Amino acid sequence: MNGLFTQLCRRLYSDYLMPSRLREYEALLAKAAQAGYRQMSVRAFHRAVRQGGVPERVLVHRHDIDSDLRTARKLFELEVKHGVGASYYFRLSTLDYGFMRAIEAAGSEASYHYEEVATFAKRHRLRRSDDVRARFPEIRELFVRNFSRIREGFGLPMTTVASHGDFANRRLQVINHELLRDPALRRRCGIECESYDIELLRHFDLYISDRPYPVYYTPLSPFEALGRNQRICLLTHPVQWETNWLENTRCNMLRLAEELAWRT
Repeated sequence: MNGLFTQLCRRLYSDYLMPSRLREYEALLAKAAQAGYRQMSVRAFHRAVRQGGVPERVLVHRHDIDSDLRTARKLFELEVKHGVGASYYFRLSTLDYGFMRAIEAAGSEASYHYEEVATFAKRHRLRRSDDVRARFPEIRELFVRNFSRIREGFGLPMTTVASHGDFANRRLQVINHELLRDPALRRRCGIECESYDIELLRHFDLYISDRPYPVYYTPLSPFEALGRNQRICLLTHPVQWETNWLENTRCNMLRLAEELAWRT
């Protein structure tokens, strides 16, 4: 009971009381530049790998825009101020074509944060991994439709994508990334790389992800990693850097409704 209460208090603090951490993010950008790190997008790093021109020190910024476009724009403004490249991956629920075009115009990358496996499973109330994988042909077609619609609205190519992690994926033990193991699907969509591809990740010597209070980062802080590790990928989510009461409440209520609907 005490553990559940502690978890609830931490969630309330993270979602509604946590002070903005944007100054910390700006300090990280400045410190990485001072330490000689080239800061770039997933797409730029992937192409540098293919061409054999990866910088000696590199920090790849990947932002998964699960929610909170307001804070995503603030992160982007800081990166523009410091001349930093990054990748922004948008869900269907966070698409903003104007913002995406501004990201590309600044030399960064905007693309798709896909979740068709989880969406399909919840929509059809599939609760077994075998049942989900048996429907992969249909789910791939759903992915192609969504991807094509986004690309048409965006008006620019999207050559890397990133899998979103949903509570349904964790329960089913089926990740969205499994869809992109199909080379034919990648060719149809013109996808060069998925952000979780082993062939991409093996070129990093450290992969860091942000986390909610009180952990903030795993496996360690990027401030500690600078100077110790040469090729770092940093995954961040806007919700971990600034509270947004309305957006966090909306997301929490949606998650609750989806879980209740999936169980019934």
